[in-house]
Amino acid sequence: MAAAPHIELDSRSPEAVDGRQIRAVTFQDSRLEYVRTTLKSVDLSASGSRAVVVGSGRGLLARGLAGLGFDVVAVDPSATATEMAREAGEREHPGIDYRTAPAERLGLADGAFDLAYYADTFEITPDLDRVLAEAARVLRPGGVLIYDTVNRTLLSRLIYLGAFQRVPMTRIMPAGRYTAARLRTPAELTAALERQGLRNEDICDFKPKDPRSLVKATMARRRGRITDEQIPPIVDFVLAPDARPLVTYLGYARKG
Repeated sequence: MAAAPHIELDSRSPEAVDGRQIRAVTFQDSRLEYVRTTLKSVDLSASGSRAVVVGSGRGLLARGLAGLGFDVVAVDPSATATEMAREAGEREHPGIDYRTAPAERLGLADGAFDLAYYADTFEITPDLDRVLAEAARVLRPGGVLIYDTVNRTLLSRLIYLGAFQRVPMTRIMPAGRYTAARLRTPAELTAALERQGLRNEDICDFKPKDPRSLVKATMARRRGRITDEQIPPIVDFVLAPDARPLVTYLGYARKG
């Protein structure tokens, strides 16, 4: 099966440079809030635990987990992203281990981690079962897999397949990064997790309080009027555990 398009962050395309970072800074607070909530639910302490971040990009989430107390390994398929993450991490959390590898072949030891966080990964891989098999392999028995991904709905297609890839004013990703077939519903993802011995425990919608703020911030960043760091105050993402996910959702599963 063909691999998902791999985009190096040193590409001349500004979308390839900015797209994942825009998502990372926009989602960061929601991701860490969900991690903290999950740790309480599964009675797992970050201190003394090992975590791997797959799809780590420039390392923002990896540094966030290190700040919680985890011993962190950060993995990304882009060597350029890995180097950028390493340079930033040396200033804030020098203990993070940065590696370059695809999600389908992590090259990490069996049962080495208490927690695995998969960011910006499930929605771009054409071989989800292989990715999840790797996740199950590197987790210890009882280990926790946390993920965020994109649902397959009319609204998510309009945003991810249209606005983020095709509309010039809001385009932040190269064409082909997202396809309808790679967007999975919660039911489809739950079934895929179960096939790999991972029991899904939760699904949680997360979204901007005001979708117009996301459009505003994306257009401003696309035009170079604001920096990545200025995006979060404009776009306030919130967790909505009782809502049906219409675009993006978080969740966690445990290895049986």
